[in-house]
Amino acid sequence: MERLRTLCLIVVLGGCVAAARAADTVTADWPSYNRTLTSERYAPLDQINRTNVARLKQLCVYDLDVDVNFQAGPLVIGRTLYVTADREILAIDAATCQMKWRVREDSASTAPRVNRGAAYLDGRLFRGTGDGDVLAYNAASGKQLWRTHLADPEKGETVPAAPIAWNGLVFIGTAGSERYGVRGRVYALDAATGDRKWETYTVPAEAPQPANETMQTQARATWGNAADIPITGGGTWTSYTLDPERGLLYVPVGNPGPDFATAVRPGTNLYTNSILVLDAKTGTYRAHYSLVPADFHDWDLGAAPVLATTRSGRRVVAGAPKDGLLHVYDVTSNAKLFVTPITTRQNDTVPLSKAPLRFCPGSSGGTEWNGPAFSPDTNLFYDGTADWCTTLAIDPVQLARKAGQTWTGTDLAAQFGKHDPNWAGWVVAIDADTGQVKWRFHAGAPVLSGITPTKGGLVFAGDMDKHAYAFDASNGNVLWRTDLPGAAGGGVITYMIDGKQYVGFAAGTRSNVFPVSAASAKIVIFGL
Repeated sequence: MERLRTLCLIVVLGGCVAAARAADTVTADWPSYNRTLTSERYAPLDQINRTNVARLKQLCVYDLDVDVNFQAGPLVIGRTLYVTADREILAIDAATCQMKWRVREDSASTAPRVNRGAAYLDGRLFRGTGDGDVLAYNAASGKQLWRTHLADPEKGETVPAAPIAWNGLVFIGTAGSERYGVRGRVYALDAATGDRKWETYTVPAEAPQPANETMQTQARATWGNAADIPITGGGTWTSYTLDPERGLLYVPVGNPGPDFATAVRPGTNLYTNSILVLDAKTGTYRAHYSLVPADFHDWDLGAAPVLATTRSGRRVVAGAPKDGLLHVYDVTSNAKLFVTPITTRQNDTVPLSKAPLRFCPGSSGGTEWNGPAFSPDTNLFYDGTADWCTTLAIDPVQLARKAGQTWTGTDLAAQFGKHDPNWAGWVVAIDADTGQVKWRFHAGAPVLSGITPTKGGLVFAGDMDKHAYAFDASNGNVLWRTDLPGAAGGGVITYMIDGKQYVGFAAGTRSNVFPVSAASAKIVIFGL
């Protein structure tokens, strides 16, 4: 503050006030899917803290009144909260839940009926759609500004991920790794016009890619498909991470296809189940970290990785796929530092066959669309997981599919296997320098919400059994727990308006995978 006062003596007073306000806004807002482009999800707010969080109470609820798979991460800019659903995008007052504007698109719904959120930059909002478009809106009015078509829904391609935006660019990709012949792609779009600035394939493309031919050559050597079996997979379906200092985009790449039948795709199948690092300005390859090579469990990396500087001063990237492990790498040397189990793992290396096999985590276990978080105060990573196992067998009949159809390599009646009747979840805290587990919390249902650590010494999370939690960030003690009006499968955010801190949960969902009590999508706001 003293430095700011000194600066005020030198520069124009109005400019100083604007700078101070901008700094305050950065602290107070939740401006991106994972709050920061680097995806730590850490909020530097401490009005709500260990000493008073037990007094937290519900202040308001906004019911979207839609019956969808609600996994969106809300944003807060100023006093406005923005959130998406399958076809909706809307703005509400972040303190009172009063609606400001709402838009419903006529776009086609995907089978999961899911959209994971929007990005914000320079007064504009950006989102993807089920029919393969990216849309931009005026954040003040909801007026559509542009539409860019990226994906072909007839082939099973969609754009459900929450984009991120930086330096005049919007970053987003295509999903559809379970659809025959779909190949994942990453895009940078001009934030003002929607024009494509670059396109990068996450798996070998059909046509030459001059800008990334070395990357493509490296990938082709890891796919042994027969000539009549198309390379499939590599979709991206949650969000990305970006290092603004180095201008690098970190892309969590999804599974190869078919999910479970490796015989038709021999090799390690780059760059599926990897953190793919691209030059954010050009889309050219810079590095990759292969987390689950030659995957045969559908253990794809869906969630955005975390970029963090640990207490020892090391710069690291942490990724958590559905394999039930936290993988951490040094971004300077690219060396793997540690891998830490964060949920139950059984039969994890036993090959699949025509005989049913039970394995853990199952195809819907481990870390899903909300990934790890990091607190610089505790030097801990925090992650929520699904402790849920699957039984399945390979079905050779399913190895011959048509474009646009689901292609997993198992029984059509249970394309991702049969999940156990019982499930659970974990919140796990891991030392960012050593990989040692500091504490664990066992929940009665999967913890698939966003995980949010704060300067107040808290970690907020929710589970699929309609519970919201605040944990002591240092030891995992439950300091606050309350019921939500539906399963917590979306974002958990915290922000400040007019000197008051709020906590918001995206709750209520219908899922064709997770057996939750169906409830309409809602935003629930808490405060002291």
